[in-house]
Amino acid sequence: MGVNMPQLNIITIDGPAGSGKSTLGRMLAEHLGYLYFDTGVMYRAVTWIALLRRVAIDDEAQISHLAGQIRIDVRLPSKEDGRSYDVAIDGEDVTWDIRRPEVDACVSVVSAYPVVRRTLGEKQRQIGMRGNVVMVGRDIGTVILPEADLKIYLDASVEERARRRYLELKQRGESVGLDAILASMRERDRIDSTRQVAPLRLAKDAVVVNTDGLGIPQVFERLIKLVEQQRD
Repeated sequence: MGVNMPQLNIITIDGPAGSGKSTLGRMLAEHLGYLYFDTGVMYRAVTWIALLRRVAIDDEAQISHLAGQIRIDVRLPSKEDGRSYDVAIDGEDVTWDIRRPEVDACVSVVSAYPVVRRTLGEKQRQIGMRGNVVMVGRDIGTVILPEADLKIYLDASVEERARRRYLELKQRGESVGLDAILASMRERDRIDSTRQVAPLRLAKDAVVVNTDGLGIPQVFERLIKLVEQQRD
């Protein structure tokens, strides 16, 4: 190993919905000058291309085939238009297309297909193995990049996560009851942790950071300390 090689270049952040993974992953990647890779964008990419080509979202076989046919790449942002990364399908920039409401409405169906998850898992791994990456998801430290230098598991009680989501939606002017969000999040947790392919679980060597009662800046400080400790 060369003396100038970085000691730490693959960081994974897993955890349940609403634990702050995306916000903190983006902040950490920016701080380190790494690629921020939210693996959910790959499922969005497949969903977008399926909608574009008029493939029925409930046609599991066709969607699974499509996931294997297209070339998806995620790289550092090339434009200063608010994006955190570039997402390309077969070389074409689709970074903002995959954020459309019609993709939001269909992506959970696409991401549940086992063949799609396996196919995209391989693509995620290829990108992660380039290094200098903070990869965020639910099975990154356990399935996609088990050899990561630092594995973080962000956790928070379901009540805390529902409260955060409620405040977030309220700020956007959306009127959703806290009870409905809590029930939906409990169901999401149940699906994520019991699904057959790559369920949400804690990697043996992951560092658990419980974010209950902590603000984003406090959690971010903890993550920076973890990175520094790992580098020492």
